[in-house]
Amino acid sequence: MRQLLGLPRNLLRGLMLDTAYRIATPEGIELSLRLAGPVPRALAWLIDFAWRAGVVMVFATLIGVLAGNSKLMGGLLLILLFLIEWVVPAWLEAVWDGATPGKRALGIRVLRDDGSPLTFGPAFVRNILRTADFLPGFYSGGLICSLLHPQFKRLGDLVAGTIVVYVDPPEKPPVLVDVETLAPSIPITLGEKRAILDYAERVPQLSEERADELAQIVAPILLPPQRQGAAARLGLVGVAQHLMGARHDETR
Repeated sequence: MRQLLGLPRNLLRGLMLDTAYRIATPEGIELSLRLAGPVPRALAWLIDFAWRAGVVMVFATLIGVLAGNSKLMGGLLLILLFLIEWVVPAWLEAVWDGATPGKRALGIRVLRDDGSPLTFGPAFVRNILRTADFLPGFYSGGLICSLLHPQFKRLGDLVAGTIVVYVDPPEKPPVLVDVETLAPSIPITLGEKRAILDYAERVPQLSEERADELAQIVAPILLPPQRQGAAARLGLVGVAQHLMGARHDETR
């Protein structure tokens, strides 16, 4: 396909709606983030432009009424434009989890390249460089740069070391069958813990016969011998509740 279109690889990747961005933390944990492409970022910019324009119009009207000197009015308007256009968006990104009102409406946010939260310095740099992204007109420079870059970075992102990602909704804790909490009879590995938790989450979706059949596979190892059939199923769910409680205590 790339050969037929005659387009470079990075441009084709830039035309994708989103792509995965993986970061390895010093603790050895791999984070997977979903990068936001040019379309949601452009829509977020339009929303931000609308509220900024509204704020400038309101304050310009107030300044025109209160300031009798035209030179004073012009100076105040220039200061207001600088604050609204460059400082306020950077401040919002720094204090509002990397999001302006437009970004929050589109479900995206700005992060550092290493996945850490955005601070005011990089936020101000990426916002002030929107002037360069605007050239030669209508943000065409920033659009071309983001289409060619594998992480959809415009010039401001390249200099500030930032990325724009989708905000994933918070994960809801699994709803388990309400049974008595039960500790496993033997030490179990991390993989076995995950398997038990996955089983407990699926129990409400399975028939009792199928859930009992699956429980019998591991019940003789993790549970007392007298737990068979439904007792084995409920026992495994109890072990899952024990594991969830232990994990909650460890993270508190």
